[in-house]
Amino acid sequence: MKLTEERMYQASLEKDSSFEGIYWMAVKTTGIFCRPTCTARKPKRENVEFFINTEKAIENGYRPCKICRPLEKLNETPRYIQNLLDELQQNESLKIKDADLLKKNIEPVTIRRWFLKNHGMTFQAFQRQFRMNKAFKKIKNGENIIEVALESGYESLSGFSERFKDIIGTTPNNTGHQKIIDLKRIETPLGPMFACACEEGICLLEFTDRKNIDLQLTRLSKAMSAEIVQGENKHFKQLEEELNEYFERKRTRFEVPLYIIGTDFQKKVWQLLTEIPKGETRTYKQQSEFLGNPKAVRAVGTANGINKIAIIIPCHRVIGSDGELVGYAGGIWRKQKLLELEGAILF
Repeated sequence: MKLTEERMYQASLEKDSSFEGIYWMAVKTTGIFCRPTCTARKPKRENVEFFINTEKAIENGYRPCKICRPLEKLNETPRYIQNLLDELQQNESLKIKDADLLKKNIEPVTIRRWFLKNHGMTFQAFQRQFRMNKAFKKIKNGENIIEVALESGYESLSGFSERFKDIIGTTPNNTGHQKIIDLKRIETPLGPMFACACEEGICLLEFTDRKNIDLQLTRLSKAMSAEIVQGENKHFKQLEEELNEYFERKRTRFEVPLYIIGTDFQKKVWQLLTEIPKGETRTYKQQSEFLGNPKAVRAVGTANGINKIAIIIPCHRVIGSDGELVGYAGGIWRKQKLLELEGAILF
């Protein structure tokens, strides 16, 4: 599956995002290198060369483009937004209003657009979910409801209870049997991912631009009879540390606890995925043979496709019988980069 330089050049002309992360284009006349989606004016074909990673581009004397910023993580959270998130994490009663943003020289409309694009809600709605997530856990642990309401920044218990029910799905007095799933957006070199976790472990890990990600979250919520709410979870720190080690080639196996939902057959397929050694691939046919049912190729492919925990349950290590990289919901380019990272394929 080796790309020709002509195809890469055409992809850059078209600003084709499906090639993001596969190659970088360097311009001989300016000495800079760019992402495939860079909006800068495209140079003539004879003035460019291509690299499969940024390190090679830099080794050859090129510097990163200031427009597309190829050294930054794909769709990385801007530092000023990360600072706001850190403030919310440190102060559970904090309510950052538009006036507060303006004092920080941040345009409220910019924040609103970013959160709508990346979280599907406004910044104010995000803050409310974040506060109620913390409040739910405190009440669940036996803390006094009135005290929790005050700590959450509410002067009225009725106002707190109404907002609590809107977000959590039940009143503060009825949290006993209610469940929530914590949701967090995390950064990776291949783009941001949504991580979901419950008390038992990680129950979803998907790239945020995966097709039908909203449907995935809805199905998870229904399967677990729980509300999905923005917030922290004890498993997220371990998950992020292990993912960082994985991308730095320092980790071959994940140890973060998982909470897997599926049929017995699906769980067998997913378990078999975790047994494919790093640096190797298998075909769908081989997977079905390992399961003892050579005719279950299509069923194996379907189970792979609905795997909710990307990378950790490595469905990217399964390829077509002809060796083609097919069937990866996070994008074929990501499948390619993951296999390159693991040493399973070389380009």
